[in-house]
Formats: sequence, C-alpha cells, structure tokens
Amino acid sequence: METTPIPVVTVQTTPFDDQRPGTNGLRKKTTVFESKKNYLQNYVQSVLSSIDLRDRQGCTMVVGSDGRYFSRTAIEVIVQMAAANGIGRLVIGHNGILSTPAVSCIIRKIKAIGGIILTASRNPGGPAGDFGIKFNVANGGPAPDTVIDKIHQVSRTLEEYAICPDMRIDLSRLGRQDFDLENKFKPFRVEIVDSVDVYLNLLRGIFDFSAIKGLLTGPDQLKIKVDAMNGVMGPYVRKILCDELGAPANSAVNCVPLEDFGGQYPDPNLTYATALADAMKGGEFGFGAAFDADGDRCMILGQNGFFLNPSDSLAVVAANLSCIPYFRQSGVRGFARSMPTSTAIDRVAKAMKVALYETPAGWRFFGNLMDSGRCSFCGEESFGTGSDHIREKDGLWTVLVWLSIMAARKQGVEEIVRDHWAKFGRNFFCRFDYEAIDPRAAFYLMKDLEAVITDKAFCSQKFAVGNNVYTVEKADNFEYIDPVDGTVARNQGLKINFSDSSRIIFRLSGTGVGVGATIRIYAESFERDPERHNREPQVVLGPLIAIALKISDIHERTGRRGPTVIT
Repeated sequence: METTPIPVVTVQTTPFDDQRPGTNGLRKKTTVFESKKNYLQNYVQSVLSSIDLRDRQGCTMVVGSDGRYFSRTAIEVIVQMAAANGIGRLVIGHNGILSTPAVSCIIRKIKAIGGIILTASRNPGGPAGDFGIKFNVANGGPAPDTVIDKIHQVSRTLEEYAICPDMRIDLSRLGRQDFDLENKFKPFRVEIVDSVDVYLNLLRGIFDFSAIKGLLTGPDQLKIKVDAMNGVMGPYVRKILCDELGAPANSAVNCVPLEDFGGQYPDPNLTYATALADAMKGGEFGFGAAFDADGDRCMILGQNGFFLNPSDSLAVVAANLSCIPYFRQSGVRGFARSMPTSTAIDRVAKAMKVALYETPAGWRFFGNLMDSGRCSFCGEESFGTGSDHIREKDGLWTVLVWLSIMAARKQGVEEIVRDHWAKFGRNFFCRFDYEAIDPRAAFYLMKDLEAVITDKAFCSQKFAVGNNVYTVEKADNFEYIDPVDGTVARNQGLKINFSDSSRIIFRLSGTGVGVGATIRIYAESFERDPERHNREPQVVLGPLIAIALKISDIHERTGRRGPTVIT
C-alpha cells in the first residue's frame, strides 16, 4: 500500500533575544515554551543548525526527557523538525523517558552525533513549573562553550525553521517507525527503545553485581531506602536495584514518573527530600538515596540519617576506587572537581600521586579532560559525581559505587566517612544560595566585590571574628585554561583563599530560570584534629560566613535577611 510522502514546511519566524543556553542548556518557565509562538521551534532549529549541514545529513541523534510536563509535546516538535532538517534517525526512550546518564550512554554506544535532553534538572515541573532543553554533543557530554556560542548566534538571527507538521509518532510502541518525506533526504526513522537496557548493560561491565546483590540480600542484608522523587529514575531504580540486584520492592518509593513530580521539587537535598531524611533517622535503613528529576544527581544518607556531604562523597569515593572492577582494570589517571567544590579530594589526589584538575562549574569542562585520558573521576559540590564511563554526572552510578565500597569494606556510610576524616582530615563545607535577585543588583554586587578582593591592599588583610583570625593569602576571579585545547574561561567566580586553607567563594550561577539571578556563596574550612571533626559545620563556618556577608554587603544590597537555600 502506497503512502503519501510527508511534506516539509518552511515557517517564517522572528528571533528571540533570550535564548542563550546557560550552564545546563536553556531553562525557562514552562509557560514561556508553551505560550510564546515559535519559542520552542526557534530554539530547536538553532540547535539543529549548530550542526554542520554535511554532518547533519542522515546522522543519528538521541532524544530523552525526565517526563516533566510539556515533554511529550516538545518531543513531537523535535521529531518533526529533525526530519525536516535532514536527520536520518532518532533514538528515543520509551514514553519519552531517558535519564541524562542514559542519554550520554546511548550517544556513545551508537556513535550518535549528539542528543537532546528535555529537563530542568531539580527545578519543579507542571504547567506552573520549569522546562529546559539541553544539547549533548558526540562524546555524550554537555555542549562546550564553542557550541553554546554557535547556538546563541543562530538564535539571534533566525528567520525561518523547517518542520514536518503532519508527522506523528507513538512513544509508547517499542521498535522502529519509518517515514517517507517529501524532500531529497533519505527515509526518516524513529526508534523507540527501552529506557534502561543499554545503560544497565554498561553498569554490568563496571561493577561486581554479585557483590552488591550479596549486600542487599540474604540474612544480613543491608536495608536501603531509595526515593526516585517521581522523576525519571523510577524505572531505573526498579529494574536495576530491585529486579537485578535484589533489593525488596518496597525499598524504592515515588518510582512513577509524574509530569509535576507529585507537586514537589525533585531536588535531592535535606530541604526537599524530607521524607527520605525522616525515614533514615529511625535507624531501620543502613543506606538511603534520593535522585533529582533527570537522574544525574543524588543525595546519599547513612544509617540514623547521617548526611553525606557531596564534597566528602567525592573524596571518599576517590580514595576507594580500587573497590570497583572498572578502575582496577583501567587504572586511575586523574581527578577533577569544579572550583567551588571542597578541596577534600585534592588531599586524596596528592596521597595517590595522581593529577587534580580544578575547573569552572559545569560538567562540560570535564569532557575534554576525560576524552584526552587525563581524568578518570570527577565531581561537583551540587550532588553530582561521575567518571569516564560516560560524559555526564550519574546518580545511580554513584549509588552503586557506594554500595560497592560498603560491600568491600563491610562498613556503613558514617564509619567509612569518619575513617576517611581520621586519615585525611575533614573539610567543613556549606553553600548559601540567594535566588531571584534583581539581575542588575547581582551584576553590580559581583563587580564591586571583585574590585575589593583584587585590590592589592586586600591581599594579606586579616579578618578577626571572635577568637578566629583569617589572613588572606590569595584572591582572584577564577580563570580556567583548558589543558587540552587551550581555551580560556574567564569570570568563573570570585575566590578568596586564606592562609589556614579556608576559602570563601562567590559565584553568579548560570542555571537560573525566569526573572532574577542567583548568587551562591561557598565557605570551606579544613580541620586536621579528629577530636574536632564532630562539630557542626554551620558553627565551624560561622566566622567565614560572617566575613562573606560583611565584604559583599549582600543583605544590604539585595534587601534579603538571609539565603533562600542552605546546603
């Protein structure tokens, strides 16, 4: 039976001036994408046009989402526009669901030219929530600055986009769907794939699943509690932790992906994952984890609610990578962390005699290091950890690393961490977020603060707070020169180092949504004495925070009485 070829239509449009991708793609309120005519189409065309026409013809791309509201509509538009722009094949997760780590995994596995991920990470979903589009390149990682700049340039001058408006796909039907187009391009194919299988196969080759299964089953089983927070991770948790590794089905909660994440913030921290934190405090469970919407971040808790600071997790895992078969086979070539992340991992790198790279915030900066063989393991303070198995942070991978370490060492989370502190010392660390600040006020606050800390008189200045005296050793606006290709990233955050290894950092975040800017303040203090490791971080860091508030005048200049979120 003959079918009529699907027509390709060129639609006239006008550019938008607010489509420059941030640290993790373009994020806006959902209403912006849903109600502004051509807003979504313009950005999708900008992404597709950033790929050289010769590379685009007949190529393969991956598409996935965290299941949030508007994802299905957006996927249909992406399919229609990919076909019209000469893409040969799209690989899409079942029902549109693919975690960010799974997208990276599939891109690398099938050698796709890149992938589009529909997510606003830990931001809320639903019609009143947030939406985002992220483009990952052929190595499976987030687009580097050169690609981000190209997307932005196209978006500013765009006059038309190509689309096949009559094309329809069935996201619920696994398998191939082929389409004939009314143009010179080859037939267009969409493949709907199982959301978990390819990623699961990768993990099987990294970990000793039998050892983890032994920990989670049997008479002495470790009881775990895992909260998928109604994001993308539900199918992964069910299939991998429960079906594959034997954790009881009731170990996992909130495993049905919902468009509004059940009305909650899918943000794995003590502020929003309160149900998990409360469950862990009872002592029944020895390990707890919560994931963000797209599965690249996770929070880990030990028995009795012991909170594992992400910077501590990074350092402890680095020191115990020999527990993982993957690293025993491939070796450890180097570590990397984002500049605001605690320097705890630096001490591990020094002890292991491996290189340590300090990069700007944003996972894309780790990609070059991994691709060049310089870095095996990396992470950031915002609950993101990963390795060179893919080019994204990976929440479930982090959980399996910790379960592997617990199985090998036969210790709980808290005991492992305290042993680490005793050996390397403890880096107390916290972050204050001031959200939805007037962008102009935020810009001038950072500009004036930079002038203060880069003045020659600031260096060697002493700050006395109570019985504590802090001497400035170095202060600058962090600049990163990529050791692989020499590209330079400037203005990446204001950093103040004190002579006792304490640090204060101010950073204007690039992941905000809607009106307003976010200023993050980070404080860190190192303590060698094990007798002082049990102190409360907020008490230890109180003097540094007082200094940060004083030199920035952030409360006076923003009208705030305190931060929006403390982590």
